[in-house]
Amino acid sequence: MITIKGLRAIKEADIILYDRLVNKKLLEYARSDATCIFCGKKPNMHGMIQDQINEQLVSFAKSGYIVTRLKGGDPFIFGRGGEEALLLEKNKIIYEIVPGITAGISAAAYAGIPPLTHRDISGSVSFINGSNPQSKTIEEWRHLANGAETLCFYMGVKNFPIICSKLIEAGLSKTIPVAIIHWGHVS
Repeated sequence: MITIKGLRAIKEADIILYDRLVNKKLLEYARSDATCIFCGKKPNMHGMIQDQINEQLVSFAKSGYIVTRLKGGDPFIFGRGGEEALLLEKNKIIYEIVPGITAGISAAAYAGIPPLTHRDISGSVSFINGSNPQSKTIEEWRHLANGAETLCFYMGVKNFPIICSKLIEAGLSKTIPVAIIHWGHVS
């Protein structure tokens, strides 16, 4: 999924730095003379570390290229978009952020799950990084268990048992419905 404005950014780019979660079909919209550079990361396996990505963004932009930093989902939901924007500002590079469609919402819709804030079911949603559940205190888990009505964990598949255990320990009912979606709409 991509917005029209996001697609335009792909079509206009001289250089596209793209992440692992980007659907590769989107790169087919790039100009034939555009350079597409993979800079994706998996846990403990980085195609390019963040410092290298930052260096490439600044170097290409300062050389006068139109650079598109293509990320899966929304760059501000666990996507380092903020860090990269601050870097560009620091280097006095003019940029535009094109919001994406975050996986927590789009994957749920693809799976047929009612909207995460369906008025008859849930009036609130929290997006939570699930990659390191051991780092949260019991107080933080209590806040999650008693806060938003819908909890949407990202990067939490391998930690699912720990996340469930911590939420139950913090007071969340064992009867709360759960959906697990992994690679929600990659094709």
